[in-house]
Amino acid sequence: MVRLIVLRDPRMAQAFIDYMASRDIEIQMMPEGDGQFALWLSDSQHQIEVESELKHFISNPNDGKYQAASWDMAESRKNVLSYSSPSLIALIKAKAGPFTLLTMLICIVIFVMSQLGMGTTIFNALHFPDSTSQQCQLWRWFTHALLHFSILHITFNLLWWWYLGGDIEKKLGSKKMIQLFLISAAFSGLGQFWIEGANFGGLSGVVYACLGYLWIMSYKAPHLGLHIQKSLVVFMLIWLVLGFMQPFMAIANTAHLVGLVSGIAIAFIDISKKKYQQS
Repeated sequence: MVRLIVLRDPRMAQAFIDYMASRDIEIQMMPEGDGQFALWLSDSQHQIEVESELKHFISNPNDGKYQAASWDMAESRKNVLSYSSPSLIALIKAKAGPFTLLTMLICIVIFVMSQLGMGTTIFNALHFPDSTSQQCQLWRWFTHALLHFSILHITFNLLWWWYLGGDIEKKLGSKKMIQLFLISAAFSGLGQFWIEGANFGGLSGVVYACLGYLWIMSYKAPHLGLHIQKSLVVFMLIWLVLGFMQPFMAIANTAHLVGLVSGIAIAFIDISKKKYQQS
């Protein structure tokens, strides 16, 4: 399954579905909330052909060939606006690249092993360097982001990592996502260690870096196709502020803040590069 585009008009989307069906190419429509509908291509071997036709459709949805296809397909359709959902695995893979998925898998494996009695051993091997002798153990500057301490902790972080990081990797590639992960993990870890020591872990610093990166890129380089809802940015910023204000939960607030700043900084650096500028 390949996620093609999100539209707000289901009847408009149905016209494109009908036209591609007339060419024996199956496309499915799935509601995504907030009045939006995603189009999914069932067979990826047709992706180039479909994406080319989709560009024409978006620029000229009233072309007679689309309306004609809808009339022709109307009789064979049992339900004009019937939506079928892709499988969960297809949905996860459609919005995340290989590095995003691999990171999720590693986090899950580490969490399961920790719950099976290996928590202390794993933490001691992967936490941020807290002594001079550990500073040369370079993996520690990044592996602390793979540690999670509760089901709520890992669920929250992986969902946001998949949603935000997956979008970046799909649009800009795995190299950019790896760069963003490594830089934000190192700096957010350093910031958190400077304030509270090495007793922390989790992807949240990197997640906030993804948030900051998407936030800036959606305004400064919208042609790259990176977008994020304003309401989501507001929610995450409020959550960041509340984290500093509440005295009850152990939250790596400094890691969140430094991660956010890291993502914003990387975005500003990227938009100054020629390859990210609109031609």
